[in-house]
Amino acid sequence: MKKIILILFLFLPFKVFAYGTSARSAILMDMDSGRVLYGKDVHYVQSVASISKIMTAVVAIENSDIEKQVTIGDEILKAYGSGVYIQIGEKMKIKDLLYGLMLRSGNDAALAISVAVAGDTKKFVSIMNDKAKVLGMKDTTFNNPSGLDEEKGNFSSAYDMALLMSYAMQNKEFRKITGTKDYTLKTNKNVYKWHNKNKLLSSYKYTTGGKTGFTKIAKRTLVTSASKDGMNLTVVTINDGDDWDDHRGLYDEAFNEYGSYRILNKGEINIIGENYYEKDKLYLKNDFNYLLRENEKDIVRLKYEVTKKRKYKSGDKVGVVKFFLGDEVVHEENIYVKKVQVKSNFLDKILSWFKND
Repeated sequence: MKKIILILFLFLPFKVFAYGTSARSAILMDMDSGRVLYGKDVHYVQSVASISKIMTAVVAIENSDIEKQVTIGDEILKAYGSGVYIQIGEKMKIKDLLYGLMLRSGNDAALAISVAVAGDTKKFVSIMNDKAKVLGMKDTTFNNPSGLDEEKGNFSSAYDMALLMSYAMQNKEFRKITGTKDYTLKTNKNVYKWHNKNKLLSSYKYTTGGKTGFTKIAKRTLVTSASKDGMNLTVVTINDGDDWDDHRGLYDEAFNEYGSYRILNKGEINIIGENYYEKDKLYLKNDFNYLLRENEKDIVRLKYEVTKKRKYKSGDKVGVVKFFLGDEVVHEENIYVKKVQVKSNFLDKILSWFKND
């Protein structure tokens, strides 16, 4: 097999982010591409408090029927700190518990969810850690579904929590819950009216979701998300006494400085100079967008690497296209081939008969 390498220069010097934060660690990430637009000790590991409930919600949504009604058991007696004050014997859907978890940071709701989904809290936490590994959260260890850290807390980094939020926001149910300002619930024992603790939902119009957190050990932790003009961003701050303003400031600069650009389109592609597969069709399975500053367009390039395969079938991977920002590869997309069957006409068939003789 032989490789064909073609380089196409498109349209990018790198500017330092002007806005800073007072956080011990912080990050601003593009949720679509994973590009880090601003970072401060992004891999510093410490207790993250209740922002770890994002993972609790993800695990519950992906591993249960959230419309299922459950009866609250005595597991909630172990809860302390922030709560929604549900009662033993109370009947509600897992979905209702998720609203109490995300809007009001209910530690009792976290324990009830863990038992409803996994049978017991220990098994649920194991699923949380398994999911963290799948998502590439290398700085993260979960020890409980709530984030309480007086005994054994949950440890992570700003980078890992941004990865988690980027993943979670792809889920329609999670997106709906985290972006809800108010939720009213009537059960067999009580009527609840919950208002989201995420102040940015009411004070910053581009906000789409998030989760607050605080303990004496972790201090103030905050994850939020915001969208504007095709840009979908998340900010994570850990141990930040001015988190609301810091999140606004980072979003404002990003929305002013960056634009979202379509780099690759899914579907059939034509590569200049590539003729080995000219009788067939080469294609990509995914679109790819990337955030760029105006002055970065000059250092963007695409590099196509196509492998000449003697034997191949439709759907086979035959190469890769690499997206460079300066000298750094920031994204790779596989190239696939689709075989095109050429219909022979009557004359071709006659000629083939003579050839076979």
